[in-house]
Amino acid sequence: MRSLTTKDVTYVSLNYSNPDLKKIMPWCGTSKGPESIVKTFVDVGRFWKIKSFEREAIFTDGKNVAIFGRFTYMSAVLSQTVTSPFAVFAKVRKGRCTYMQFMEDTFATGASFRSGGKWTFRSDPDGTEVTI
Repeated sequence: MRSLTTKDVTYVSLNYSNPDLKKIMPWCGTSKGPESIVKTFVDVGRFWKIKSFEREAIFTDGKNVAIFGRFTYMSAVLSQTVTSPFAVFAKVRKGRCTYMQFMEDTFATGASFRSGGKWTFRSDPDGTEVTI
């Protein structure tokens, strides 16, 4: 990873900062350095069994890269399977990544760890509460 990134690479995993989500997925948020990227994917491999990870499209203008795809994970503890789209945005300077942001359907992946209880939401200004 060090040969592909700058030593101060910024890595954003799923959000800039969400303390509640970080309790479920400790790698979430913004971090610095190539080790943070490696640790994220080591942890992902511990928390889920990766069933598939497919790249569908890559775009670049020479300085910025966007990658889109899908993956299927099965949670290690509860054996719940989820399929999610993903997007990666990266900035590259002088052949090295200086910034990388990884996004997924965090509602779905986080729910693969859900062991019980109900969630109640009220999002539609003209609707009622929804319980999942």
